[in-house]
Amino acid sequence: MTARSGPAGSVERMPHTPVDQIPGIVSGMRYGFGLGVTRPESWRRTQLQRLRALLLERGADFERALFADLGKSGTEAQLTEIGFLVAEIDHALAKLSAWMRPKRAGVPLAVQPAAARITPDPLGVVLVIAPWNYPLMLALSPVVGALAAGNAVVVKPSELAPATSELIARLVPDVIDRRAFSVVEGGVPETTALLAERFDHIFYTGNGRVGRIVARAAAEHLTPITLELGGKSPVYVDDSVPLAEAAKRIAWGKYMNAGQTCVAPDYVLGSADVLGRLAPLLAGAIRDLYGSAIDRNPDYGRIVTDAQFERLVGYLGDGQVLVGGGRDAATRYLEPTVLGGVDRGSAVMRDEIFGPILPLVEVDGLDDAIGFVSGRDKPLAAYVFSDDQAVRRRWERETSSGALNFGVPVLHLVAPDLPFGGVGESGMGAYHGERSFQVFSHQKAVLSKPLSPDTLAATIMPPFTKAKDGLVRQYLRKLL
Repeated sequence: MTARSGPAGSVERMPHTPVDQIPGIVSGMRYGFGLGVTRPESWRRTQLQRLRALLLERGADFERALFADLGKSGTEAQLTEIGFLVAEIDHALAKLSAWMRPKRAGVPLAVQPAAARITPDPLGVVLVIAPWNYPLMLALSPVVGALAAGNAVVVKPSELAPATSELIARLVPDVIDRRAFSVVEGGVPETTALLAERFDHIFYTGNGRVGRIVARAAAEHLTPITLELGGKSPVYVDDSVPLAEAAKRIAWGKYMNAGQTCVAPDYVLGSADVLGRLAPLLAGAIRDLYGSAIDRNPDYGRIVTDAQFERLVGYLGDGQVLVGGGRDAATRYLEPTVLGGVDRGSAVMRDEIFGPILPLVEVDGLDDAIGFVSGRDKPLAAYVFSDDQAVRRRWERETSSGALNFGVPVLHLVAPDLPFGGVGESGMGAYHGERSFQVFSHQKAVLSKPLSPDTLAATIMPPFTKAKDGLVRQYLRKLL
């Protein structure tokens, strides 16, 4: 067991699953899946309903765990984790019958009579590896899709959020069929042991470095993967919008969860004039959101570990501190901060910040902003604050990102019919809503043709007569 200090100085102990038990856990999930228990719609509904009930009944326990790990307030825990999951389960329960229903497919006239359909099939045993920043939601959100699709699931919560990990491991297996659900706790050795096993899909949320390790391990078994990574999500602001309103929305998206959000605004691009007017408005927005004594505000979280805190503090010298900069290493408190005069090549502009520091980067205009974003790794999201339709069209046509929002950051996550995922360095694959069901399903092609009448012998089977040759060539000409 390892230990770490929580935000208030408490010590949480992290249990590890014995590595030598992991092959047996995975084989047990494969045996359970092989029994066919996960296939009926009634089973899938029951698991989702039980998980929903647990989140509601033990919500206070999850709130306490999230506070212990990240200093999250109960309201933020409900809004971004518990309530988010309940809404996702409700959506899945409402749509599950439609998602499971086979879809008819057309067949060419040349092979009729015949019928074809596409049937969603469970993949089998899937692995979900969760990060620490939203340790409950990002552990169980993929599970909702995996269970809805009829799979057996192994979940690996983050060891950097030990209170939440322990609660998931202790409570969730009591409500979900243990023949098809298991939790493995631990760090690198346990994750490495899991990746050595054969799965039918691996879903990983985290950073690109570990994402590459997951991809290499999956390749050994030709296992399909979903990688939900991160990246530096840019904000562009011009003078066509009310800057005070833009500042408040940018601050809200940036400083939620103390900036530890994969789709948080990472930096702001704008002209010198726009940024000069925006900076004091950001200061005012931060006061509106968190007050003047932010270190005592229960709505503002803490940095997850000492190492992350020290990394973030190192960025403060990469520009002029215009807003914030206050910090307390003992409680891992880092005040919402805005940096001005930031050089494009500085350290704070090289890596995803993943904390409450917002650099303001001056650009010469729209061309410069689009060129800057397009010349870097593709971000998980891009946010544009402009009421100029020509500007919006250029961002949509000339940049590539996992998502593009106009007038607001982050909010695309709550629309269940929008895919959530990255592109390039920010990830591969997408989920939420029906796409979560599809991620963990195989779209199986099913074709049925009666043996009588036998239309194949007279058309496409040897021997190839002159008449058959003519039919084939005529058919191919229609296709071309």
